[in-house]
Amino acid sequence: MPGTTTLSEHIRSLMIAFGISPHELAQVLQTSDRTVLRWLADDTYPQHETRKMLDELDALVHRLHTSFDPPEAAEAWLRSESGYFGGLRPMDALLRGRVDAVNSALEALDSGVFV
Repeated sequence: MPGTTTLSEHIRSLMIAFGISPHELAQVLQTSDRTVLRWLADDTYPQHETRKMLDELDALVHRLHTSFDPPEAAEAWLRSESGYFGGLRPMDALLRGRVDAVNSALEALDSGVFV
C-alpha cells in the first residue's frame, strides 16, 4: 500500500479503480461491510491477511493499467463475460476474492491465448 496516503484514501482509490462499492469491496476482501466502513473512517486498520489482499489488489490495478489503454477498457473487460471464466465476468471472480484468477486471465490475455 502506498505510504503517503491514509487508509481511507487508499480504500477509496481501489473502489474507484475497480468501480465497486464498499459492500463489493467487503466481498472481495471477504470481510464485513461494517469493517470496510470503519477503514473508510480511518477507525481501524486491516489485519495481516487483509493487508496482503489489499497489496494484491494494488498489483492488479497496476496490471490492469499496463494491459489496457485507456483505463475505461480495463473496467469494460472486468464487467464483460469471458470464456476464460466460463461465461462469467472477471468481476464475478474478483467479488469472490479470486484476485489470482483475474491475474491468470490477464496473463492469458496478455500472452494472446484468449482474444
